[in-house]
Amino acid sequence: MLSTGVLMPLSKAIADKGDIAAAYPAELLSIEAYTKGRIKTGDFITDSNVEAVKDLLEPIRYRQIVEQGRKLKVAATTTDVMKTSPWEYVEATLANAGKARFDARSNVVNADGKPWIGGNPFPDPKSGIELFAAQTLSWGRHDASFYAINVSEVDADGAVRFAYAGGWAELSPIGRVVMDPKPYWPGHENLLRYQSVFFTKPFTFRGTSFLSIWDYDHGTFPSLYTYVPEFRRVRQLPSDQRFEPLLPGSSLYLSDAWAAGDPLLTWGNYRIVGRGPFLAGMSNGWNAEHPNWEHKTHGGPKGNTFWDSTVELIPEAIIVEAEPVKFPRAPISKKHVWFDARNQVVVGMVTYDRQGKPYRSFDGAYSVYESGGKRVMDGKHPYWSWTHVTASNIQSGTVTRLEQVKQIEDHRSRANDPAIYSRYLTQSALQGLGTA
Repeated sequence: MLSTGVLMPLSKAIADKGDIAAAYPAELLSIEAYTKGRIKTGDFITDSNVEAVKDLLEPIRYRQIVEQGRKLKVAATTTDVMKTSPWEYVEATLANAGKARFDARSNVVNADGKPWIGGNPFPDPKSGIELFAAQTLSWGRHDASFYAINVSEVDADGAVRFAYAGGWAELSPIGRVVMDPKPYWPGHENLLRYQSVFFTKPFTFRGTSFLSIWDYDHGTFPSLYTYVPEFRRVRQLPSDQRFEPLLPGSSLYLSDAWAAGDPLLTWGNYRIVGRGPFLAGMSNGWNAEHPNWEHKTHGGPKGNTFWDSTVELIPEAIIVEAEPVKFPRAPISKKHVWFDARNQVVVGMVTYDRQGKPYRSFDGAYSVYESGGKRVMDGKHPYWSWTHVTASNIQSGTVTRLEQVKQIEDHRSRANDPAIYSRYLTQSALQGLGTA
């Protein structure tokens, strides 16, 4: 087994108590113990002490701390597994453990051969493709999500070249654990997801939107549509060009979404290339003090290149390498993705150019949206989601900063609302967004 823990099987620790502490020794659950007191909870990792945790960082984040003034605040390690994913997703993972398999076409199916029924299909992963399959099946781990977003494109000199705002929506017709009907939306069982992104500012891009409709077959490219207001009609785009920025100045590609933005079988040669402790943002990422949840920045030439962010010691991360086998003109040769062994959440990604040199990175932060007496509810439980993302092009020095905020105009972040489909995930919805 891969996610074995050290002292006892991780899956047993989670099943017994919903807590991972029994699976790991103290030095993998405490940054102070790991660094022998050189770094403690509440400290900042900076260029003055980063060497003590260099082995816990991917190479691009390490360089940014040393060379660009990036810093990371350290929080205590989260041991309660119910705080590392949406509550119902964790419950479904435990209830459905052992039921998933790959069929003859290498699609993930339930024991009865039908599409997956919900939760993580491979909570005790034995291969790289199992980790990626779970990530590709359910990006945000909710049945439906809408994220109000701010995006800033920061040049190497620290200037914000572009500032975008808009929304990102996604909905799963299969594997539903909250929204009725469950586990499938009748008539849509052949689809994996609906996903859209649109922009409200700057004015020159207002109404520009994109809609992807994913087939459940893991080797089929999604259908991709766009609405550009000046043309006043929806157009279909080639969907295999997934390594180009959606908008000028961006360091984000369609392929980057959740580190698994392409159908599972358009990548290949999945293999595990490493494992060990890691530093990542799995808690304390929600800025409850700002009315719109916006985050502060620091570092770089003008003090605004990186998000203020909090990380914790993850006792065990699994690094998977993958290659873009169905993209002959891809500008990258491979990617390395770090998965948190506690919950299989993606906590980091580095891509490499065609010469094998580090090219771009993608690191994000997650959180339960609960802080002190403040909380955002998702049904019966506090909302869990991503909070911010840093996408960096190490060769050009540019950085894309992306954050989830409470609201952009009348578009509000939320999960599992059936209205997300009609408002954001149809071709007529694209037209409506473009004329609003």
